[in-house]
Amino acid sequence: MDYIFWLDADDVVLEEDRKKFMALKGHLDSSIDAVSMHYNLAFNSEGDVTFSNRRNRLVKRSNHFKWYGAVHEYLEVGGNIIYSDICITHKSSKTSLSDRNLRIYENMLKRGVTFTPRDLYYYANECYDHQLFERAIEYYNNFLDTNQGWSEDCINACAKIADIFIESDDMDEAIPYILKSFTYDLPRADQCCRLGYIYLSKKDLEKAIFWYDLATKLDVKRVEKIGGFINHACYTWLPHLQLCVCYDLLGNYRSAFYHNEMARKYNPNNSSIIYNKNYLETKIKELGGHYAD
Repeated sequence: MDYIFWLDADDVVLEEDRKKFMALKGHLDSSIDAVSMHYNLAFNSEGDVTFSNRRNRLVKRSNHFKWYGAVHEYLEVGGNIIYSDICITHKSSKTSLSDRNLRIYENMLKRGVTFTPRDLYYYANECYDHQLFERAIEYYNNFLDTNQGWSEDCINACAKIADIFIESDDMDEAIPYILKSFTYDLPRADQCCRLGYIYLSKKDLEKAIFWYDLATKLDVKRVEKIGGFINHACYTWLPHLQLCVCYDLLGNYRSAFYHNEMARKYNPNNSSIIYNKNYLETKIKELGGHYAD
């Protein structure tokens, strides 16, 4: 046929998206070179999407687009691309972390294969996933030093290094990498939340509030169109919940209540948000006010 549609073995097309796909096929113009679709990668206990990006899923056969890379191959696509609202759902049944990709890369290193920037990035990811954190930092930095990586991968590399330092309680080492991510594109909500978390842990509430507040104002649709990875919590309920914590520590219970209510709109069944609602309603009443004032 004129177009190729690709999926991984653990990807599915849910019924609603099948209908959208059929409708797309019915009016797809022959001038289209590729169709980008949402890729829903992770979900919470209620089935809501928590992590996603975009992939070019439907591509014109006559363009002979090719796959590149030894691991996590990517399809290099160009031309007239449209951005659809069709979703592909990742349904992995894996119960344990495989070392297959790590072994592939380490065998390449033993053979003296020169890594491309993409290889450096994905090898660092494998090291990160297998908790080889010092090696992960080394190869993320090697990747960043090439200045040839996709901006989204550069942003994610900075985030992963920052997370390693945050996990080891070395907050001051994490901050420069988060700020470095801003050199590749506008700030992302997850990076702002990292900075908010760091400053909250330092009890520097003014800075924590600044970064969490910025996270609430960023445009997720812009990142979505670029194809970047999206941590949906950081664009919705999480920064509001953390702003609630900050304002509560300052004794500003009405502002804390407001942000908790904003978080509750996105995540109404979250136990922390429900607890905060009851706590803050009681606190405001005790001070002679009303939480709806």
